[in-house]
This record gives sequence, C-alpha cells and structure tokens, in this order.
Amino acid sequence: MEEIVKHINDTNASFRQPNAGDAKNTDLFLDNEHYSLFKDSGEQITVRYSKENLTKAILFIASILPRKFDQSATHELIKFSKEFVLDQLAIIDALFTVGGRSVNSFTQVWNARKDVPQKNGKIDKRFYFNGLLKDVLYTDYKGVQRKTKFTIRNYFAGGYSDLHILKADDGIFDIRISNANVPTFDNKEDGLEEVAEQKKEIKCLQQIYYGAPGTGKSFEVKDTTKRYSTIRTTFHPDSDYSTFVGAYKPVMEETPVYGAQGVEVAKEKRITYSYVKQAFLKAYLGAWQKYSKGGETAEPQFLVIEEINRGNCAQIFGDLFQLLDRSDNGFSTYPIEADSDLQNEIKKAFAEGGEYAIENGLDVDDAVDGYTSNYGETLSDDIKNGRVLLLPNNLYIWATMNTSAQSLFPIDSAFKRRWDWRYVKIADAGKGWKIKCGTEYCDWWTFVEEINKKIAKETSSDDKKLGYFFCKPDKNGNTISEDKFVGKVLFYLWNDVFKDGDTSLFKVGENTEEATFEAFYNDDNTVNIEAIRKFLVAVVGDNNIKSGNEEGPSPDGNPSNGIDYTKYSFNGETRLSKKDIGYKIVMKYINEHSDKTFEELQKNLAFDESVDNKYRYKGVLAKVEDINGSYQDCFSDERTSSDGVNYKVLTWWNKYNIDFIINFAKKQGWSVDKETE
Repeated sequence: MEEIVKHINDTNASFRQPNAGDAKNTDLFLDNEHYSLFKDSGEQITVRYSKENLTKAILFIASILPRKFDQSATHELIKFSKEFVLDQLAIIDALFTVGGRSVNSFTQVWNARKDVPQKNGKIDKRFYFNGLLKDVLYTDYKGVQRKTKFTIRNYFAGGYSDLHILKADDGIFDIRISNANVPTFDNKEDGLEEVAEQKKEIKCLQQIYYGAPGTGKSFEVKDTTKRYSTIRTTFHPDSDYSTFVGAYKPVMEETPVYGAQGVEVAKEKRITYSYVKQAFLKAYLGAWQKYSKGGETAEPQFLVIEEINRGNCAQIFGDLFQLLDRSDNGFSTYPIEADSDLQNEIKKAFAEGGEYAIENGLDVDDAVDGYTSNYGETLSDDIKNGRVLLLPNNLYIWATMNTSAQSLFPIDSAFKRRWDWRYVKIADAGKGWKIKCGTEYCDWWTFVEEINKKIAKETSSDDKKLGYFFCKPDKNGNTISEDKFVGKVLFYLWNDVFKDGDTSLFKVGENTEEATFEAFYNDDNTVNIEAIRKFLVAVVGDNNIKSGNEEGPSPDGNPSNGIDYTKYSFNGETRLSKKDIGYKIVMKYINEHSDKTFEELQKNLAFDESVDNKYRYKGVLAKVEDINGSYQDCFSDERTSSDGVNYKVLTWWNKYNIDFIINFAKKQGWSVDKETE
C-alpha cells in the first residue's frame, strides 16, 4: 500500500461554520510531488473516512479553541463552548448514518485537477482536489434539525495537522488526520497558498542586514534565499551604475570576412561592442519574466548586495533610487524613463525568443495610480518595450552591511528610509570552537565575549566588535590554529581597533614596554606561542586557558583534535568512531520500535543525569522545529514517527556523552566492544 503525508498549514485549514455557503473550502491543494500516487486513477478518486478519526480530529480542534480560522475573506475567532462540541459530534453522527444505521466509515468522490487550462490561456500547474462538499442533515444541540455541508478541511488544525492519504488494496484512498502537540508551518502549500506563505516569510522587499563583522549576516540571507532564484553582487569603491546595471563593453566575436565578390570567405575574431547586463538588470528582467508567468502568485526573484556600504550608493543606483519607493502593492510608486541603450536591451530581452521572453503578456496597468504614458500606450506596454522602469512586487533587494566599515561611504537618510533594517546580534553559535595555543587552548566564545568588552571600552561603540564567525576553524575541525588566530584576529584588533589607542594588550614581547604586532612572530616568521598566550591571558584570564586534556567535545572524534578517538565495534561493524557508534545504536533502537510514537521514543532515549546538560544538546531525538541555529549541525537524518511527528537524530557523540548511549545499548542486550590498535 502507498501513502502520502501532507502537512497542513492555515491555508488548507479553513474552519467553516455550519451555516457557511458553498463557496468556501471547495478545494484541497497538495504538493506536486504527491501527484504520482493518483496519476493512474483518472479524473476522480474515491476516498474513505473513519468515524473514529474524524471524531478525534474535531475534538482536537475543540481542545485548541479559541482560535482564528479563515472565513471567506476575513478571519473569524471561534471560541470553545459545549454547544460547539455537541453540534460537531452531531454532524459526525449524521455523516456516519446510512439507512438509519450507524456505520464506521463512508466514502466520497473527489475530482483531481492538474495542468488545468485557464481563461487567459495559461496552464494551472498546481495539483489539487475539488468537489469536497457533502450535504448533511443533522439535529443540533437544541433538537432542531439543520442543514450543513461537510468538508474534510473542516477537520484540519493549521500547523498541527498532517493529512495521510493511503491507497488501499481495494483502490479506495483512506483518509486519516494526525495532530502534533506543537504547531509547525512548512511553507509548502501549492499555488496561491504557497505564494501567500512565501510572501509572509519574506515580506520585506528591500532589507539591509547589518551588524558587526562575523555575525552571520550573509549566511542568514543565503539561508532564506536559497530556495529561490538569486543574483548576487558585491559593492566596492570602484562600483558604479555601469557595473550594477549594464553598459556597452568590448567583446571578442567571430565575424565573417568577405571576398571581392561579396561572398563570405572566412571568419575571424574581432573586437565588437555589445551591451553586457549586470546584476540589477538580470534580476529586473528575471523578476518580470516570472511575474508574466505567475502574476500575483509569481515566484520571488532576489537581488542580493553584499557590503552595500563599501560602494557609493548614490553613484551606483543613480536614477534607480526613485524605484526604491514601493507602494502598498509592492510595485514601485514612481516609474522612471529608461535611456535608449537600456530601453533597447530590455525590449530585446522581453521579445519573443529573447533571453527573458514574456510569453504570456503583462497585465499591470493598475499597478501605478494615475499613470499616464508619454508614448500613448498602457503601463504594461511601456514596461514590456523598455520605455519605463518599474520594480515588480516579486523583486526582492536584500543587502548586507558591516557596521565596522560604515564610514567608507556614508549612506544618506533618504536612501536609508527606503529600506527595512535588520540588526544581526553577536551571539554564541554553540559550535564549541577553540583557539589553539601550543598544547593549551582557549574557548573561542569566551574570548569573543571578553575581547568585545575591551573593544567597546576602547571605541565606545559596537561597530568594531567580533562576531562568532569572524574567524573559523579549518574544514572538518573545531580548532582555530595559532597562525589563523594571529593573521586574522590579532591583526584586525591591532590595525583596526587598538593601534592608535590603548595598546597595553599588545605588550607581549620581551620588551614589555613596547606594544608591537611583530612580537607575535619569531625571527623565522613562525608564530610566537608565548606571545599569543600572554595576549589571551590578558583578555580572558589565566583560568580560561585550558590544557589539552581538558579539551571539549569534538563532533567526529577526529584524531586531529588531539583527544580521545577510541574506535568501537557494534552490530557486525568495526572501526566505528564515537559519532558513528552513537548514531548506529540509536537507529537500531528506532528501527526495532517503529510502532512507537515520537514521545515514547524520545522518553526512552532521553539522557540521564550522567550526562552534563552542556553535552545533551537538544536531546537524542528532537523535533525538526526545535532544532535551530548551530544545533542543526548536531543532527541529521530527518524521520517521521508512527504518529506523524518529523524529527531528527543526534550525531554529535563525543567522550562526554558516549558512555550513556553505550550503556543504553548494553541494557538492550546488545554487544559494544572497544577496539585496540
């Protein structure tokens, strides 16, 4: 038997009052990936409901009331009441009564819809079912006979519910609803629902992420935009309008060579001039092409500008500055005229067969209030022919800015007010990184916290502080080498923060009265470990300099960390690291108890008091929605429990927590052996 599971967000969970009309809750949108289960069933499928399951579902909804539900174009607050429960149970009783006899199930026919032609000639690529309504005659809590309409969507709790559709051996599709204790929203509704969820998540059309260097600004932008078409550029002092929008540039092209009779006799490469599109124009054209295909449901197009304050924004944006004023509908408030070169390039790109061809036409004549064309055409025609520039509401321009570099090119207040500003705070990412210092080490986050206090005192601002990701270990490690620490961290602190002020931290050489950066290097140009240690002690104190055998946990027990890397054998496998043995024990238990609920599995695998809180992370098992930030690196292998909960399994096993899981395995009667070299 085959099954699909669809997580239900608010858009598919629209509770209808018993007296609601026919227009509401008639469609159920699934993901296009689910279509394979139904493609051989034709245009209609038969579904089967269970009385017990629908009863549990409606009682769950009652348990989370009061709650807002979508009711036509508005949201209506539905409160808990005894009458609500009695009426809903009466409706279920009526549904499952056939010929005056109570039954445990009933069937309904749904219409399957995929690739449906629309009136405008477009094809609706979404996959959904309609025909969900069924007339019901029931007796309410007052004993009055009433009519209502049943729909499965009435039994969904947005964020809490998963819809299970199982194809039974008799060809009927069994419907089951499961509910979690904590709501999650996966932003995965098809069609209009999907776009609504996307735009809720990325509601800022123009946004600048700012903060100290190394706080993860670029990572946060990348993490949000990775699902969408994104064009990136970086501003620098030589950036200008032509490098941001486009310009004619010399290019090598193969051109024909003609003989005396005007006949082509050869080809040769010659320098010609061609218009070269840059980041803004590519994003602009891409956004309009997407809008022409999807209209208000169009896929987002991102233009990401790194280091926006390292360039002269007034010079780079030029007259595009006017486009940054957006109306409530997301379009630019004030269209601008395009110069002839840009106009020709846009017209050519949008034309049939062009690189960004607008095949379905544009219909945005109402996007700008009171628009009057200088060419006697509509706004849509002027945009398509490149005469005017107007940002569509699916073009998102996001940028990053290091506050430590804000004096490079000051951003004026008129430019600033056209952006939303998002501050990225310095915070412990929980990676457990360390600074190596000979045979000793210092915790990276402890250093960051303490040095930032001294930076704040020296500069009276947060702009020069270090973020957690200012300096990273080498790949697959968790230790910052002495060379990297001196070359990246200490050089920055000396050159950009302390050199012209209080240099006492840098008095680390033999002549302690003199503060110099070169004291961190020996005569043979190797790093001076003693000088590094003096600096660290001055910042974090001697008690925070640990010896090598006190080193903290490693994600993989790699020998390069200089700590315990004992190997184990388990379940027929040998040479297993701590990371591997811990994970395999957990997975063996899960696979042998696949019928247990998530809560049962989590409870049985919960850390006990033998493991310090610091090394429990989010637990051996954790729900997907509870794993955030740096903890994502501690887990892998997303799974779904028997009761429909999505969760992940801990992989961050080390010498501080491995004994727990080995003892757990032995309690199950499983053999775990340490290997010797």
